[in-house]
Amino acid sequence: MSKPNESFMRSLCMGKIAEDIIFPFPKMKAEEQETLKTVFSSFSSWLKGRDTEFRLWDKKGELPKEFIQEMKDFGLFSFIIPEEHGGLGLSATAYSRILQELSRYDSSMAITAGAHSSIGMKGLLLFGTVEQKEKYLPKLSSGEMIACFCLTEPSAGSDAAGIKSKAVKEGDAWVLNGEKIWITNGGLADFFTVFARTDTPEGQITAFIVTRDMAGVSTGPHEDKMGLRASSTVTVSFENVRIPAENVLGEVGKGFKIAMKILNSGRSGLGGGCIGGMKKAIALSTQQAKSRSQFGKTISEFGLIKQKLGHMVVDCYATEAVVSIVAGLVDQGSEDYAVEAAISKVFATECLWRTLDEALQIAGGGGYMTELPYERMVRDSRINRIYEGTNDILRLFIALTAMHDVGAQLKELAATVGSVFQEPIKGFGIFSDYAKKQMSLTTGIGKATFTKAHPSLKKETAVFEECAKGLAVFADRLLRKHGKKIVELQFPTRRLADAMIDLFALACVISRVTSAIDEKGLEKTVKEREILHVFSGQVGRRVRSNFGKIDDNDDQEIISLANHALELEGFAWDNL
Repeated sequence: MSKPNESFMRSLCMGKIAEDIIFPFPKMKAEEQETLKTVFSSFSSWLKGRDTEFRLWDKKGELPKEFIQEMKDFGLFSFIIPEEHGGLGLSATAYSRILQELSRYDSSMAITAGAHSSIGMKGLLLFGTVEQKEKYLPKLSSGEMIACFCLTEPSAGSDAAGIKSKAVKEGDAWVLNGEKIWITNGGLADFFTVFARTDTPEGQITAFIVTRDMAGVSTGPHEDKMGLRASSTVTVSFENVRIPAENVLGEVGKGFKIAMKILNSGRSGLGGGCIGGMKKAIALSTQQAKSRSQFGKTISEFGLIKQKLGHMVVDCYATEAVVSIVAGLVDQGSEDYAVEAAISKVFATECLWRTLDEALQIAGGGGYMTELPYERMVRDSRINRIYEGTNDILRLFIALTAMHDVGAQLKELAATVGSVFQEPIKGFGIFSDYAKKQMSLTTGIGKATFTKAHPSLKKETAVFEECAKGLAVFADRLLRKHGKKIVELQFPTRRLADAMIDLFALACVISRVTSAIDEKGLEKTVKEREILHVFSGQVGRRVRSNFGKIDDNDDQEIISLANHALELEGFAWDNL
């Protein structure tokens, strides 16, 4: 049995398949399904047929005030706020599905609603006092107040701990000075979740609730962006803003952990938006392929077009499985899902990017023109791999978390060897557990296996089990080979992260297909089993490739060439 709040991927890197965490596959509550059917029906009557308006607003770079009011009237800011405060009180699973639906209409609208709920006021839900919630949640639910999340600064993007904004305690208040950049919803917001340095004995960073009516709060002009152009993105400045002590969010000095918790818990919303974009792209691409003729037949008949569509379907199904599992962990109250949440963000955003790139390719020259939605969808999706933690930084977090666990085990083992005679029972127990694990990884005897996957999926689960065994060996070997230097070696850590991302996604798909078979039977799940077969093959090939590059790689040559370009500040060769 899995321990409460155990992490599936952290366990996997230690050689254990904690399958109780991902089985059974999570399902939305029946009452929430009924609620969403009603909500989606209202969305359709409200938003269907407004593509021309959305395209116009994208060009102008602004959602009209009248449409923002429509969003408020339709309850787009109330989804996860408890019913006692005027909201719908939806679970993470249902909320993710809501953002999926909104994204099929327009991404700027979806991100405006999503940034409010996923991160803008999520800290209030997670860490707010009873008084804070009673004061702000009703206004946030109605849209009277729109929320934003203020963390990023000119010198602190992915390095969130490097923020310079500072709050100093003066009597019963805190005085805040600083500037935040690229703040989604900043131009619309009246409620700001702000992180600032406090340098107190309790910790260096504190989270605050700041409202627009506080003297010294100001916002800059609307940023002219590549995508999501109609959503509000601005600079937010704080000049001698006096914040009452009761507006501290959570505990003084615990702001960094609060920020990370907010971002982790909001991942399923972003993932839902990615799924919505993928489903829309698949619908558009299939219609395009069936209607466009070349060389005397529709392009849907060509093998390379079918190949693109097939991979789009596989990516979308796998993404939905991953996002559903992570949302399920949030709904179950899990405390240790940060690695899985980070994986879901990386996987979902990159699958969406591939899907949209192929959708535009299927549309050909027409896809490059602004009359069709493809180019806007591509532009809108590009930021997903950057904000809320760049995928590069998240890969390092994913891998180094695993390295930390493996290192802690090796450290414990080393200490055990030294004290085994002083505490023989404890010492030999730890030593024996490690020896058993190493024997299992080396010989395959007693290796970790799936017991909850459907028996018909043996071939695909065997791929997972073999790669999972290799993952634990990979993590162990990397740490033994590089020691503490592994923190600085980003090529091998990326390979470890990519293997972890692939294996978590495969585990989620196995769980989802198992659930489908249990519910509908083998005959009605042929296509889903085909998806799993294709995906397991892809994962197996990619993971084995990463494992093979522990020693045999071109890392030093790549670094040498990069250094050469950096020295020249350009490309050295020309044919003139």
